[in-house]
Amino acid sequence: MKDNFLWGGAIAANQAEGAYLEDGKGLSVMDMVPMSEQRVKIKQGKISYKNCKQNDYFPTHKAIDFYHSYKEDLKLLSEMGFKCFRTSIAWTRIYPTGIEEKPNESGLQYYRDLFKECKKYGMEPLVTISHFDVPMYLVEKYGSWKNREMINFYLKYAKTLFEEFNGLVKYWITFNEINVILHNSFSGAGLLFNDEESVEQVKYQAAHHELVASALATKLAHEINENNQVGCMLAAGDYYPYSCNPEDVFLAMKKNRESYFFIDIQSNGEYPSYSKGIFEEKNIKLEIKEEDLNILRDNTVDFISLSYYTSRCVSAEQNKEENEANVMRSIKNPFIKASDWGWQIDPLGLRITLNTLYDRYRKPLFIVENGLGAKDIVQKNKIINDDYRIQYLKEHIQAVKDAIKDGVDVMGYLTWGCIDLVAASTGQMSKRYGFIYVDLDDYGVGTGQRIKKKSFDWYKKVIETNGEDLCLFPNYEN
Repeated sequence: MKDNFLWGGAIAANQAEGAYLEDGKGLSVMDMVPMSEQRVKIKQGKISYKNCKQNDYFPTHKAIDFYHSYKEDLKLLSEMGFKCFRTSIAWTRIYPTGIEEKPNESGLQYYRDLFKECKKYGMEPLVTISHFDVPMYLVEKYGSWKNREMINFYLKYAKTLFEEFNGLVKYWITFNEINVILHNSFSGAGLLFNDEESVEQVKYQAAHHELVASALATKLAHEINENNQVGCMLAAGDYYPYSCNPEDVFLAMKKNRESYFFIDIQSNGEYPSYSKGIFEEKNIKLEIKEEDLNILRDNTVDFISLSYYTSRCVSAEQNKEENEANVMRSIKNPFIKASDWGWQIDPLGLRITLNTLYDRYRKPLFIVENGLGAKDIVQKNKIINDDYRIQYLKEHIQAVKDAIKDGVDVMGYLTWGCIDLVAASTGQMSKRYGFIYVDLDDYGVGTGQRIKKKSFDWYKKVIETNGEDLCLFPNYEN
């Protein structure tokens, strides 16, 4: 790894902060998503959040209370030697409804203090401007990203961040996993659908508005401080053809294009040639203003960031056997094993994906999410032996090292959920990713105590040696 490689970890505001209405914060989309049998359909926008039941539990409301515990938590993360800490800003802490003329000073002060705390420990903040986070007022009154007016609301918000945190934050991501708008449309972009609408038309028109907003935000960031680095982000993981049947190969190509579509635009500055065929096939007719194309062309991103948890596999004949454990649907690949939640584990797939992305874009890549969600057991003396997590991370970091040897330019590697948090997919705490255990159950019951896992010391050694020492510790004592 190069000397300035950015090692660290990542969280998101809605999955960690809690304090969901404190200090003037407004309601956001994930505040309306319960941990229930309806969760997936609400996230997808297939049913309204208004269908929630009175006794439903909403995980974001409490989460792990990072809002109040961030100083203690960042101190723990600094013990591992983090060079970079990724978090998101809750839009509704800054503009509670999204339409206010002036920002909420309490929200600004919170993040100002948070970023100063990061700097105190030598951690570069990497900030996601919108991470599954749209003010509910804009959803209800404007239809969220269906409405072109959202571009102005977003730019006002982004400009505030760039100005208020100028000098504190250098690295920015405009939208978390922007391609997820096609899959989890409500949680990803605040979209709800009615019977009269073409769902595909709405998704891609909303995506166009986000893409224009992202480009204009990139322009703003560079104007306010030329040292700002702005990236896009996708939920990554190459699709493999299930067999050498040409139909499987062709389907894998189409599915990969579906994911890369957004990044093609954000990185290359124009709609890809294949988009014409997609729009014809789906009967989509976008409303694009003439100046939009110039905006996209002139304001491309500085780096490509990605989350990677698994590769995916598709077959033209086996769609009925799709595995819905992950949002990016895939059939089971018989050559790789799966996690407790059915996500298949494929470290070589990370190397493949990194090579694919770098070949395609020739811009620095930043792995901003990678990790294993698993059930951790606290043994006596508060020991947590998570060798399965260490093994997962070891294999994936080795894949990153191999990709770098292949010639791929990788800026950094951030593990997801470096401290246990609420899982976005299920809303559970028991689906744990962290190096630090948080004593809360799926319903927020517990002491909230932080306990170091075995992986804590392992990752510390990885960072100390800049990725050279990936060996498991032979013994572990608390």
